[in-house]
Amino acid sequence: MSDQVKARSGQQIVLRLYVAIVVLAGVMGFVLGSIRPEDLEPELFGVIALPPTPFGVAIYGFVTIGIVLGVLLGLVVYVSERIDDAASS
Repeated sequence: MSDQVKARSGQQIVLRLYVAIVVLAGVMGFVLGSIRPEDLEPELFGVIALPPTPFGVAIYGFVTIGIVLGVLLGLVVYVSERIDDAASS
């Protein structure tokens, strides 16, 4: 039973770290948008043009980092579940 508690708390730590990094990316995007560099043209995935305002750059930071880290985290979870199953067999 203590193994399940440790695994759950580890998952919570990783989830909280993920959320903190995504929020930090959004805040940094807002700060960068507030500075207003001359050639700032954020585009989500090269398709969706966002306005070069603080909120536009914050959305760009949230979405871009959230998806990239989310995919990587999903791959880590997928592989860790498969390795755990292979070791048990």
